[in-house]
Amino acid sequence: MRCLALGLFCLLCCNAAQTYRQNPCKAIPLDFIFVIDSSRSIRPNDYEKVKTFIINLLQFLKIGHNATRVGLLQYGSVVQPEFSLSTYTTKSEVEQAVRNMEHLATGTMTGLAIQYTMETAFTEEHGARPMNLHIPRIAMIVTDGRPQDTVEEIAAQARQAGIQIFAIGVGRVDMNTLRAIGSEPHSEHVHLVANFSQIETLISVFQSKLCSDMCEVVDHQCQHICVSSPASYRCKCREGYILNPDEPECSEGVMDLVFVIDGSKSLGPNNFELVKQFVNSIVDSLDISKMGTHVGLLQYSTKVRTEFTLGQYSTAQHIKSAVNRMQYMGRGSMTGSALRHMFESSFSTKEGGRFNIPRVSIVFTDGRSQDDVSEWATKAKNSGITIYALGVGKAIEQELREIASEPDEKHLYYAEDFEKMAEITKKLKSRICAGTPHKAEVQESLQGNSLTCLLAAMSKRLETLENQLVHK
Repeated sequence: MRCLALGLFCLLCCNAAQTYRQNPCKAIPLDFIFVIDSSRSIRPNDYEKVKTFIINLLQFLKIGHNATRVGLLQYGSVVQPEFSLSTYTTKSEVEQAVRNMEHLATGTMTGLAIQYTMETAFTEEHGARPMNLHIPRIAMIVTDGRPQDTVEEIAAQARQAGIQIFAIGVGRVDMNTLRAIGSEPHSEHVHLVANFSQIETLISVFQSKLCSDMCEVVDHQCQHICVSSPASYRCKCREGYILNPDEPECSEGVMDLVFVIDGSKSLGPNNFELVKQFVNSIVDSLDISKMGTHVGLLQYSTKVRTEFTLGQYSTAQHIKSAVNRMQYMGRGSMTGSALRHMFESSFSTKEGGRFNIPRVSIVFTDGRSQDDVSEWATKAKNSGITIYALGVGKAIEQELREIASEPDEKHLYYAEDFEKMAEITKKLKSRICAGTPHKAEVQESLQGNSLTCLLAAMSKRLETLENQLVHK
């Protein structure tokens, strides 16, 4: 059986590779650089699998001087450029250069490799086209281990310089490291596979990312011109107009927001990491502060666990760090119990809930609940809590309808799989923010309530004094 399975696997891989060769995508031109981990922890056989992955990925790219330009560097303790963006102009030349690569088998200086990519590999002297041509600059980083240097700061600088980074981890790579490297949304740019044999499964994923015309598949809302780039897009104005920069979506919004996150075993550890990315993406769009939005989070499986309360953190960074520290529960799915806990405890003054502040809950689930959701969802909604229901994969539509506030079209969201979560995140953000009062409105309301309370107290005091005088 083992030999038969291996033969079948090889046959599938060969057929897939042939399909890529026969059906290259009509992608936009790219300046594309592979940044390949060549450390000693990678075995020779696995190193060959990385080379095969690169060659198969090339099959659906149109390579040429006026099309996609490809460069490659590998790194260990040092950075070794194999060829630059200007070295080759045909696919066959690039393929042969990849086959000729030799394993370095030294350390893992990922930060150094990213720095070289930004400062040297993407310069015009090494074949990158001028920034004003708006050719997407793509770096695909493949690594199998923890860097021996720091990556967060230099990766952030690279992204700010206009480089779109895809981070691929193999094996026991720390997801926080991959997220520190990859561009946002992380669900589109960060990928983790269990071993080098599985890296081939990412070919179809990247084919769709690199080949899709994002302007055709997303609700881009560009007023004039939409310009696609891999896994993203940008808006452009017609001649004679300038682009009005977007304001932060909830820059002045105020709410008490509680996430209710499914941590059941059907999710799986990798998808749980994507859910954490989703939460942090929402947090990034909010005004988190003492006077602004407060955020709490519950994780549930067979039991419900408060990860942090509304009153615990007052900065986005602290909240995101707490989200990243969450440990996956991985058991059953008691959504009803989670809704009960949210309703009875999460918005209480004891846990940081505030008076006269909109109460909002985002409930995430990927499957059927093992208990009833209707009772506690109804009680929560009747108490004034607005609930957004987000379902992925095998989530049950009827359950999502029972959980979500009305109307459904504004409060219920569904994605077929975790790779498509990013598509609905933007819509969810805008919906949440649309009904959120601004900080100034809330302060005015609170001041009004304070004045009302003061007048009521003074009135009560005068009444008491009058009664005392009458009795005298």
